Amino acid sequence: MEAQKVDMFIMSNSKFFEAHDVVKIREVLLQEDDSKWGVIQTLQFKDPTTMLIVSLLAGSLGIDRFLIGDTGLGIGKLLTCGGLGIWAIVDWFMIQGATREKNLAKLKQYVY
Repeated sequence: MEAQKVDMFIMSNSKFFEAHDVVKIREVLLQEDDSKWGVIQTLQFKDPTTMLIVSLLAGSLGIDRFLIGDTGLGIGKLLTCGGLGIWAIVDWFMIQGATREKNLAKLKQYVY
């Protein structure tokens, strides 16, 4: 793949991934052929900042976990009212990392 295309992808999507993963993503994308580029460009990632806001507003209902695809954890938070509030507070600190991990897993489905 062309370096210019890859760099544009990294520039526009780096906020969706952990900083230490961005270099590895760039290396892998440079090695990919152009046949996957159309799919890679259409991938939509969850914004970690948006998930933090959702977690602050409705985290005790598990909506944040449902939105990133953790259905089991979402149900657990919903049934326990966010673990009596404790689980919801812990997620305020962890939801952005969990969102970035889910984004990386989504990219790995199509690239790695």
